[in-house]
Amino acid sequence: MSKKEMFLDALKYRFACKEFDTAKKISEEDFQFILETARLSPSSFGFEPWKLLVIENVALRDEMKKFAWGAQTQLPTADKFLIVLSRTKNSLQPESEYIQNHLKNVAKMPDDVVAGYTHHFKNFLTYDFDLLSDDRLVFEWASRQAYIAMANMMTSAATIGIDSCPIEGFDKAAVEQMLVHKGLINTDEFGVSAMLAFGYRLAEPSRDKTRQSLDAHVEVIL
Repeated sequence: MSKKEMFLDALKYRFACKEFDTAKKISEEDFQFILETARLSPSSFGFEPWKLLVIENVALRDEMKKFAWGAQTQLPTADKFLIVLSRTKNSLQPESEYIQNHLKNVAKMPDDVVAGYTHHFKNFLTYDFDLLSDDRLVFEWASRQAYIAMANMMTSAATIGIDSCPIEGFDKAAVEQMLVHKGLINTDEFGVSAMLAFGYRLAEPSRDKTRQSLDAHVEVIL
């Protein structure tokens, strides 16, 4: 089988698994592989504006069910359950500690390049995408980057026979308040974008994957 066929097979295999087999566990090696594909994911400006909370605490998962109507079966059955956080406007300001540390200590840019990159990013936020006009817009932009990492995690999991389910069915404000109360997030830095469950399917999907034709999504401009 060619690499292209293997990749397409993984995409065809993946589905939004609602209930997992609690008797089957993901090996530490496999889970680290999945997490590594998130770490290596691309992001706008390379700023990686996300964080993953791996919720192993059973009591916390049970408490989350009150606020996550879309995760009622995944929370108690998934072997690995993640909360996907994205950075807020405060922590993504061009002069913020996070951005400056990323440029200087992660990307290891020289001072003159840092200054130029900071200016370029400020123009992007202010003018190109007009993201500073509303406090929520920068968070939503960061969430788009986090979704790239989520997609890579789900596809990489599928390539090794591990199932997943992305979840947006939850009360965002209530989940954030719960996490703040438990000292797990600072909302000046992060908001909750999504949840993501991993494990092994309890049953095969009830129907085949349905998608529109390629022509419905692609228009070639000559």
